[in-house]
Order: sequence, then structure tokens, then C-alpha cells
Amino acid sequence: MEENGTDVRTESEQCVYTCARQKLENLLNKSMKIQMTDGRTLLGLFLCTDRDCNVILGSAQEFLRTTDSFSQAEPRVLGLAMIPGHHVVSIEVETESLQSHGL
Repeated sequence: MEENGTDVRTESEQCVYTCARQKLENLLNKSMKIQMTDGRTLLGLFLCTDRDCNVILGSAQEFLRTTDSFSQAEPRVLGLAMIPGHHVVSIEVETESLQSHGL
């Protein structure tokens, strides 16, 4: 972007930007599982992200890493949660969420 506010992206850069934006828009309100650097896992609906890769999940639940591989801990209900981008290890979109919306 130039000082006067005009967009100086090339046509191919604009296409990449548009395609990436479309992919993100298709993920809105889909169920996501996010692994964090401290071992926690958050499960919730993808609501938004920003340039710093921070992620906002709605109806989020937190699952703690258990030392016993056979026990399943009760999730803690968080509601609306913001995950800083530098704490995200992996993001997984729940497949049934994608299939129910025909993606």
C-alpha cells in the first residue's frame, strides 16, 4: 500500500490474497481443535483471526494434557477464547464440520 492509500499489489499477489481470504471465510463457524505450546487443547468454533495469527474461538472448551494415557479429563468450558498466534502449535478442522457444509 502506498502513502496515498492506493493498492500496489500485482495481479498474482491479489489472486493469492483473494484465494487465501476465501479459504479462511470458508472456515468461519467450523469446529476447530487447536494444540497449544503448553500442552492444552482448545476445541471451539472458528470466529476470526488477524495478521498476527491470533485466533478467536467461540463456545470453546479446554482440555488439559493428562499424564495417564487412559484417563480422559473433563473439559473446562471457556466460552469465547483468544489464542495468541505464538502459542499455536497446530490447528485441525473437525472433518464432520467440513462435510456437513459441503466443503
